[in-house]
Amino acid sequence: MRKVMTRPRPRPTTTRPPGGRPPTRKDSRTTPRSGPTPTSATSTTSTTAATTTPRPIPAQPPPHPTEIFAERLVLVLSGQRPMHWVARHIANTAFDELARLAELRPLRTDGHRPTIHRIGHYQPHPETYEVFARIATGPRLRALAFRLTLGADRKWRCTAVETETSAPSRT
Repeated sequence: MRKVMTRPRPRPTTTRPPGGRPPTRKDSRTTPRSGPTPTSATSTTSTTAATTTPRPIPAQPPPHPTEIFAERLVLVLSGQRPMHWVARHIANTAFDELARLAELRPLRTDGHRPTIHRIGHYQPHPETYEVFARIATGPRLRALAFRLTLGADRKWRCTAVETETSAPSRT
């Protein structure tokens, strides 16, 4: 059995380098257009150019399909996005189940935006993921489970969705 717990990766706060300019562009206001440089020493200009060059931002790995689908399902089940927004990513039987769940809005916000706390998955087959996620809606923590299957067209599709639909009874 291969179970994997993933933690949502922190999103980069900015995609620009620390200098605020894209790495391929140069600020024309700070470089002289023509003529001699104010300092005659070439070593001084080469060291200043080396220190002002922004470091490249490392490329982020693409998000795992389980993270993408968990985010999409949360947006639909909370009512923030319409059903047709995910229709092409859902298989026929799961679409009916998701439509029934979306009408009940089990992750309705009540003033709080639902957030994904943790995502985990189990891979029973190389082309299938069984995914479980913990969703926080305000002070409550809820569960969401779904299955992803890789289709013949090599695209991931959701084939089953489950979540709590009613409030727990207090006895």
